Amino acid sequence: MNKLKKSLIIIGVVLLIDQALKIWIKTNMMLGQEYRIFDWFIIHFVENNGMAFGMELAGRYGKMFLSIFRILAVFGIGWYLYRLAKKDAPMGLILSVSLVLAGAIGNIIDSAFYGMIFDASYGRVATFLPPDGGYAPFLHGKVVDMFYFPILRGTYPEWMPMVGGNQFIFFRPVFNIADASITIGIFVILIFQKRFFPEHQ
Repeated sequence: MNKLKKSLIIIGVVLLIDQALKIWIKTNMMLGQEYRIFDWFIIHFVENNGMAFGMELAGRYGKMFLSIFRILAVFGIGWYLYRLAKKDAPMGLILSVSLVLAGAIGNIIDSAFYGMIFDASYGRVATFLPPDGGYAPFLHGKVVDMFYFPILRGTYPEWMPMVGGNQFIFFRPVFNIADASITIGIFVILIFQKRFFPEHQ
């Protein structure tokens, strides 16, 4: 099996798991509902308008810009991945870029289509393909997040400026499989960059 086929399998598996979990969350949980697996591992349903780990660009045009940027980025990453496979780049690099691409596509699917195929999840479980239409037009859907890992909880010391006395939680952001895929891919590239991009004399 060549490297490009392995890359496509990785992308397909990540997308399948990501979308299956998101659709299950969307059609079985209300917004804000959670299942506590352990004290430090919670399935908590949230939606966001923006980037990985709940970050956002404000406003309707911010959302549109982000969606278009994501689509262009996916084409760019896809082209780069194709060239890596043709140049016989290290398999670790190809798999890492595949993870980044799969995660980007996974979140684009939410942004592009979820607003059209689901109704809102406020105070109720969403319906797939509701007869009255979805909650948002094309490219204005929200990304479904569910993994919450409040591993450490505590209080900042009073002497600390700005945050003294406030509660801190690590890890606070809620994320999804696509976010994790992007993060893992980027971290592997950073950790093994000398192996992936050897210097040529």
